Amino acid sequence: MPLFRRGVPGPLLMILLGLLTPLGFSGSAAAQEFSGFATGEARLFPSAALHPGQDDQSASFAVQPEFYYEWEGGSSFTLVPFYRQDSADSERTHFDLREFTFLGLFEDFELRVGVRKVFWGTTEVLHLVDIINQTDLVENIDTEDKLGQPMVNLSLARDWGTLDLFLLPYFRERTFPGRGGRLRGALVVDTGRAEFESGLEEWHPDGAIRYSHTLGALDFGLHEFIGTSREPTLRLGADGAGNPVLIPVYEQIRQTGLDLSLVSGEWLWKMEALYRAGQGDEDYFAWTGGFEYTFTGIVDTAMDLGVVLEGLYDDRGRHATSAFEHDIALGLRLAVNDAASTQALFGWVQDVTRSSRSFFLEASRRFGNNWVLNLEIRTFMGQDADDFLFDLRDDDLLQLEMTYYF
Repeated sequence: MPLFRRGVPGPLLMILLGLLTPLGFSGSAAAQEFSGFATGEARLFPSAALHPGQDDQSASFAVQPEFYYEWEGGSSFTLVPFYRQDSADSERTHFDLREFTFLGLFEDFELRVGVRKVFWGTTEVLHLVDIINQTDLVENIDTEDKLGQPMVNLSLARDWGTLDLFLLPYFRERTFPGRGGRLRGALVVDTGRAEFESGLEEWHPDGAIRYSHTLGALDFGLHEFIGTSREPTLRLGADGAGNPVLIPVYEQIRQTGLDLSLVSGEWLWKMEALYRAGQGDEDYFAWTGGFEYTFTGIVDTAMDLGVVLEGLYDDRGRHATSAFEHDIALGLRLAVNDAASTQALFGWVQDVTRSSRSFFLEASRRFGNNWVLNLEIRTFMGQDADDFLFDLRDDDLLQLEMTYYF
């Protein structure tokens, strides 16, 4: 399999290099830095695998170095490759360029060209408006890991706010667990048979515009995206041997979205909302929002405890392509504020119309100056037969990571 099938295709890299050359790869360096991390991970599933081919445990190793180079004028270049080797899932063994970006600083604007990650959003459980990058779903089911996205980004910062224009010349397909992986459905997603609404397929040029501004304690962003949906519709099909599989279909969509956050004392209010046309038979509206309240110095200690409450809504109801169509989420965030930066986040997500619920715990602690231990626990309870997460009902997870930062 060619290396760039899961990374960035070779021809596109040549185009990006050609764009970078005239933009300023010359002059003396003001700063340069090499950093990154290497991590070992163990995944344990207490329940026996529900679907054929799956393993009850797995081990993996990942490395992500980062090289940063800055010129005297402030322009910079960033390179961040990523690689994971997994013992159980061949689809989770993958390479990606998270970033390969030149930042040019000019008098009236900033220009970023290359491969990079852009994050939009404010809420804790679900990031509805975060649409620029594709989800790297084999990394984690929480959808927070993203593939690098080829782009040209022009940013204009003014007193009245910041305007970002995006040209996205190449589309990245979503990664999915393979036959040996856990946290997947009963049928494997056959990424090799992906279909596109556009005849240009992954070369369809997508575009986005976002306006963001800060007014006192209020931060907000308003965006419009037109192009290939990062979230595929999964259609029942068959592989070359006639076995049933799910085929990802990438449709052309138009999405309008809003995200905002408001800080008021110990309160943090946050919201994300979108209206999307083109995915499925009908347009739809989705919303998530709530608050986080922080108790500082609890029980006469240096520890802080945050209480998170969020609602999640999708007006497609049972036809939603997300597990969160009518749910409520409660979380507790503990910051010990010790020398080891110990912290933990416990969350509970409950479907308000049925018994389906899930729990998660994410905790971390630093050892010395370079080592960090991460613990993640996920469990699924009460899933009805028609629930979005029904196929994951036996995929309770205990995950341990030991990471070295350099």
